[in-house]
Amino acid sequence: MEDSPDGPVLRKHLLRALIVANLALASYYISWRYLFSINWDYWPMSLALLAAETYSFISIWLFGFMLWRLKVRRNPPPSMPGAEVDVFITRYNEPVELVRETVRAAVAIHYPHNTYVLDDGNSRELEEAALAEGAKYIVRPDDWAGHERHAKAGNVNSALFQTQGEFILILDADQLAAPEILDETLGYFADPKVALVQTPQWFYNVPKGDYLGSQAPLFYGPIQQAKDGWNAAFFCGTNAVLRREAFMEIGIRYYARDLLRRLNVALDAGNSIVASAERHSGTATDPEVQEALRGLRASLGQARSRLSGGASAQEVTWELQRTAEMLAKPIIERELTGARAELSSILTDDDENVNQSFDPIQMDSETVRVLASREWSPLGALGSVRGLLQSIDLDVWQEAQPVMPMATISVTEDFATNMRLHAAGWRSIFHHKVLASGLAPEDLRSVIGQRLRWAQGTIQVLLRQNPLTMGGLTVAQRLSYFETMWSYMYGFAAVIYLAAGPLFLIFGVLPVRAYSSDFFIHLLPYLAVNQLFFAVVGWGMPTWRGQQYSLALFPTWIMAVVSAVKNVFLGTRLNFAVTSKTRMAGSDVRLVWPQLAVILVLIIGALIGLGRLAFGTSQDGVAILTNVGWTCYNLAMLSVIVDALARRSRVPAGLSHLGTATLEVAQATARIGGGRR
Repeated sequence: MEDSPDGPVLRKHLLRALIVANLALASYYISWRYLFSINWDYWPMSLALLAAETYSFISIWLFGFMLWRLKVRRNPPPSMPGAEVDVFITRYNEPVELVRETVRAAVAIHYPHNTYVLDDGNSRELEEAALAEGAKYIVRPDDWAGHERHAKAGNVNSALFQTQGEFILILDADQLAAPEILDETLGYFADPKVALVQTPQWFYNVPKGDYLGSQAPLFYGPIQQAKDGWNAAFFCGTNAVLRREAFMEIGIRYYARDLLRRLNVALDAGNSIVASAERHSGTATDPEVQEALRGLRASLGQARSRLSGGASAQEVTWELQRTAEMLAKPIIERELTGARAELSSILTDDDENVNQSFDPIQMDSETVRVLASREWSPLGALGSVRGLLQSIDLDVWQEAQPVMPMATISVTEDFATNMRLHAAGWRSIFHHKVLASGLAPEDLRSVIGQRLRWAQGTIQVLLRQNPLTMGGLTVAQRLSYFETMWSYMYGFAAVIYLAAGPLFLIFGVLPVRAYSSDFFIHLLPYLAVNQLFFAVVGWGMPTWRGQQYSLALFPTWIMAVVSAVKNVFLGTRLNFAVTSKTRMAGSDVRLVWPQLAVILVLIIGALIGLGRLAFGTSQDGVAILTNVGWTCYNLAMLSVIVDALARRSRVPAGLSHLGTATLEVAQATARIGGGRR
């Protein structure tokens, strides 16, 4: 823990001692497992369990490393006077009365600011409500018609070009901001390298016991504080203050990078077309055409060299376009018509993802291969390369606006954007005080959908913007991001952990060589210290519910990984939905049938094991008791699903329409900002 003064010294030293002890005992246990405990008689399950334990071992190392520099910020720096601040309230289809309450709280923020409602629903009723409450109303301009909208990221990106505040506070449609939120956070921006300050999310409609696991005290506490210690605090999409300069910088940076990529792809495609034409034409071609092809090839090579030498993409593009025009136009006007239509037809036939205007940004290596294998006529090649180069423009035509400061590569735009900020050298801050309060999902269906979207987006970022290979990040930042991504792979390990007990109790499949004293000597100290470690990490926090859902949502984690992989590599669309702020109708049972089936199997396995003990039909009572105990632990973890299903019919509807819940809103507003959580 780091701050001035340091956080609780005793807890800091105890935590670090437990990190060392936990990692040492974990290493001791896993090395013994690899060397002495594999049961080759049941090698598939034995190796599967070892793989799951190896996953957990890596997770422990990543988590321990991250927590080593847990940072406790005691008091915020003095507020920054005279800053121009915009407050963005992002809305998709949330009820107007809910947004109205959010607007009222935002307008009441003490620090001078402008409040904007960013409405993706184009609601006349909401516009009137926003204006009546003292806010301004923004919708996307007509430029967005017919273009990919990019959900919340697109909404924010559009608003960034319609406003001018130096700093921006982003709030979801249900988040009631405390009046002092800007006074508490703007002081951090005195450091010119700070790009964002994130505050916790806290929900005021969560019933006692938090049976849906909505509150996240461990994440919005030790985990974010630990990431903050490594300058890797996460942007969570709401309740955060952003520096406009930082976001515009990364937007321009990635626009320039994508433009350069488009140009390189166009050069590859042009070279392939010219090479194909030369390969198939022989010596019978018009000498004037042959000379033009040679000139075009030379120009393409020079363009590549100039790009490598640091010349601007704009300069190279314009010069190459002029050269291609000069070489091709006289010949094409003389003998060729329809070359562009030919290329458009080829690209459309061979790659459905390539637009008929043959914009290079849509091309990939496979498209270039197809172009190279085509028997191009020399005249067709000249015309097609000319058209191809003309399609390179500084305007990214398939987007509503060329510069997208908020990343659009993932459904978790905040996560991807945060990584880009850190890679560009910007800093992030976690301010550990609740300064806004919102609505949590009120049913299991919404919870599962929300967690699925988070996991899908995180895996999308891993596959498209891998922190381990991304330039600009420190080693600690790489590991911090990867630790979060790695955690969503837990679903696969969870299946093995859940299956181990029943497989032994029902079928006698022994995943280790023996449940001997040697096994327990290696395992039990590790388990004891590991649990103590997590108890100290979550010092005084209700973390049990979060642990339960980490295991209980194993089908969601698996589905997220599979669907994200299919989306990135196969182009399969993700079913994106904004988290509902009202309770959804219908039964949740079919959503959790895998968990219910596992619960049934676990109960059967435990009963069979206990029956064998009772009737004396088992020769290894220790193995039976060990697996029954493990099975009961898993049942306790999965019981949260049964609890959520049972409570659904008993808990009254929450605060979905704030206009009818003014008392609860007033109480929530009074609580937020009242203390650290």
